[in-house]
Formats: sequence, C-alpha cells, structure tokens
Amino acid sequence: MKLTILATAALLLPLSLVAPIRAENPAHVKQLIETKQCKGCDLTQANLASAHLAGADLRGANLKGANLSKANLEGADLTAANLEKANMTAAFINSADLQQADLSGANLSQANLMNANLENAALDNAILPKGMR
Repeated sequence: MKLTILATAALLLPLSLVAPIRAENPAHVKQLIETKQCKGCDLTQANLASAHLAGADLRGANLKGANLSKANLEGADLTAANLEKANMTAAFINSADLQQADLSGANLSQANLMNANLENAALDNAILPKGMR
C-alpha cells in the first residue's frame, strides 16, 4: 500500500511543478479591439492576427509571444512595449513608434517598417525583413 502511494506521488510530482501557460487578459483584448486604447495592457500570447489596430495606443503593453501576423499597426504607439518573441510576419507597421520596445526574438519577416521609429528598441535575435539585416 505504501509503495503504491509512493509510486503515485512520484509520478504526479513533476506534473504539479509545471507552471500554467499564461495567456492574455480577455478584457484587455476586448478593450483594444473596441477602443484601440490599451496602454499597459496584458496581451501576452494574444491572437491578433490580421487585426486592424492602426493608430492604437499600446504604450508599455505586454505583447510577449502575441500573434500579430498581417496586423495593421500603422501609426500605432508601441513605445516601451514588450514584443518579445511576437509573430509580426507581414505586419504593416508603417510609421509606428517602437521606441524602447523589446522586439527580442520577434519575427518581423516581410513586415513593412517604413518610417517606423526603432530608436533604442531591442532587436536581439529578431528576424528582420530583407534590407534591414
């Protein structure tokens, strides 16, 4: 009996140590879609593919691991936003403000970054569009 309990505990222990996957705050996603105002929001791993977010205020927002592929972020304010490991493939980021944004490990392949402000942005291990490499 003790051996069975011990064996069960040994098998279940590693499962209890696994951290839950953290995802976006649904209220923040709704706020962003409805108002385009989401300063400091938690949009971790949010699926915003093909979203129309032109002119959105996302200053200081956490978009770590978010899917922004083909999203329209023209003129968006992403100052100091966390876009680490975000998928921004073919996103339209023309004239967006990305000052001090963390784009480490982000996929920006085929993204339009014309006139985007990348001053002091972290681009470590980011996949950049052709011509920016």
